[in-house]
Amino acid sequence: MRFFSQYLPFVVAMALVVVASNILVQFPMQGQVGALSLADILTWGAFTYPFAFLVTDLANRRYGPAVARRIVFVGFMAAVICSIVAPPLLFRAGLIEFDTAAARLVRIACASGAAFLTAQLLDVTVFNWLRRQTWWRAPIFGTLVGSVFDTLIFFSIAFSAAFAFIGPDDAFALENAPLLGVFPMETMRWLSWALGDLSVKLLIAVVALIPYRLIAARWSQPATVQP
Repeated sequence: MRFFSQYLPFVVAMALVVVASNILVQFPMQGQVGALSLADILTWGAFTYPFAFLVTDLANRRYGPAVARRIVFVGFMAAVICSIVAPPLLFRAGLIEFDTAAARLVRIACASGAAFLTAQLLDVTVFNWLRRQTWWRAPIFGTLVGSVFDTLIFFSIAFSAAFAFIGPDDAFALENAPLLGVFPMETMRWLSWALGDLSVKLLIAVVALIPYRLIAARWSQPATVQP
């Protein structure tokens, strides 16, 4: 109870980011950049999810890695639950056009949970290694490492045929199409989705340095760092 009361802002922020991302990931981003159709490679969730790293980094900066890891586990539980619950609710509400089979939901939940937990814990570790260096090194390198692993783990488990033992494949994701929808080289669609997702995460990692700096600067001294 003490944990939730003392660190409530971080707990709430993490839960909100994860819940919002799991809802927004159901909605492709409409738009065109030259020959590139954004709806083919991006969802709105790609723009909100990276802020989970901001929450983790601020918690780590303020209270240390032990507290940051606890907040990560809150996000992990929210990610798994939302991955199973959100799509059916959105379908029944008429907000999305497709219903996802239960077995696919389980596979997506496994992918989401594994990716989130691994990436965020890596972020905590890298951040802690670099926390005493120049202010921007810890958040940027922690987020970059976490983002790469998050994308690799999620898209591999969720869509790669190698993980079919977890749940049924998505036939559309496995079909070959031009890379990112514009390049002559053809590859499985989920690889283009992964590249688009990672690109946005890296962009947000840089943008998130602004609120990180503004918030962290208000804390003249970090709280006692927990081992």
